[in-house]
Amino acid sequence: MTRSLQQIIGESGISFGTSGARGLVSDFSDDVVASFAQSFLLGMQREFQVSRVAIGIDNRPSSPAIAAACSGAAQALGIAVDYYGVLPTPALAYQAMQDGVPAIMVTGSHIPFDRNGLKFYRPTGEITKADEQAIVSTQAALIPYSSALPAVNSLGAENYIQRYREVFAPGIMQGLHIGLYEHSSAGRDLYANLFRSLGAEVTSLERTDTFVPIDTEAVAEADVKKGRRWSQEYGFDAIFSTDGDGDRPLIADENGEWLRGDIVGLLCARQLGIRALAVPVSCNTAIEKCGAFDEVARTRIGSPYVIAALEALAPNHASIAGFEANGGFLLGSDVQLNGKPLKALPTRDALLPGIALIAAAADLKLSAQVAALPARFTASDRIQNIATNTSKAFIAEVTQDSAVLLDLLALGPKTVAALNTTDGLRISFTDGEIIHLRPSGNAPELRCYAEADDQATAIQRVKQVLDALKLKLA
Repeated sequence: MTRSLQQIIGESGISFGTSGARGLVSDFSDDVVASFAQSFLLGMQREFQVSRVAIGIDNRPSSPAIAAACSGAAQALGIAVDYYGVLPTPALAYQAMQDGVPAIMVTGSHIPFDRNGLKFYRPTGEITKADEQAIVSTQAALIPYSSALPAVNSLGAENYIQRYREVFAPGIMQGLHIGLYEHSSAGRDLYANLFRSLGAEVTSLERTDTFVPIDTEAVAEADVKKGRRWSQEYGFDAIFSTDGDGDRPLIADENGEWLRGDIVGLLCARQLGIRALAVPVSCNTAIEKCGAFDEVARTRIGSPYVIAALEALAPNHASIAGFEANGGFLLGSDVQLNGKPLKALPTRDALLPGIALIAAAADLKLSAQVAALPARFTASDRIQNIATNTSKAFIAEVTQDSAVLLDLLALGPKTVAALNTTDGLRISFTDGEIIHLRPSGNAPELRCYAEADDQATAIQRVKQVLDALKLKLA
């Protein structure tokens, strides 16, 4: 019996999280991938004239085969494929938006090596939660297809870099020495030449042939040590890196200390003169306390929610942007830089905040840029390999009685000032500290965020909470 696209997708074990459809590589069979692609494209054909689709990949070894199934499914529908090969997700999104075509990015971003994912873009930008529901609900049958990829087109990567060359002055990074932590980033072949064209000296670091799942929200201790060691060895003004698909920045100051993603976003927004922001509830409260913005909208975690909030802000503000705790920066409106227009790119981007912050370091060191902000510090980490349902059940239980959670966590005498259940459970205490628990939307992980008036306390709170939860949930 012929199965519908809905059935094939529903039985695959692959589901949408906070950013795209994610699952085990072993579950991404050709038929499952083709079903996702066909369902997405059929939906786009109901709204747009679709004759082409843009496809790109990250450096995971499983990504080319998944892209080939996407391409084959598109061609079976009579849709031509613009295949851009390995490039950052924002580069693919930007090219597709300029061409007015839908796009599919094959990437698992930062999640473990045994997983991968698919990100979908409308001709106008990221898909919505309604689009996600439509993709998993299509009743049409899977039509015959043959997995195949056309030749790589370099235009997507070239136009992405040219986007920034056109608005940033050639000597804006003159005199700066940048460390480029390449690992397996999808943009690693692009960044060095761009930074050099802006005047910087660039030293490439630790390119790998194996995929490295860099998580910009939970930087591995090994990478913390690398940053400090590299800074001491080379005397860098900054170190730049990204997650696997180049939409989340990882930036270290001149001391090799990695900056939190929401601090990167805050500094970038100020550099660009943004007037209104949309950010998830997990982001640092220095955003409001710094007084730089006319309005700050708080959302659930995930770029679709940030984008929805940007759309709501747009009628009332001349310039809008969003970012997440992972640092991915979404430019929600056109802005003027150096008297030149920079077009909106409402999807997470690592490169714009990288250029903005590092270029500013020519006048004010990165550590000093951070020190000038209100003294609010965040830390985060996660428990891996814990079922999402287990995390959700636990959070639902303690939300009903926060005293149970406080007893379990043994944080000492504390009084709850407010509870926020916008996304997970966020507890604000009368002493100004914040603890936020939520299941990851992309992997079987329970994440913990903490905010305090000093970094050591924030780090200590995350460790205390996760140590207690590991014993409880093991």
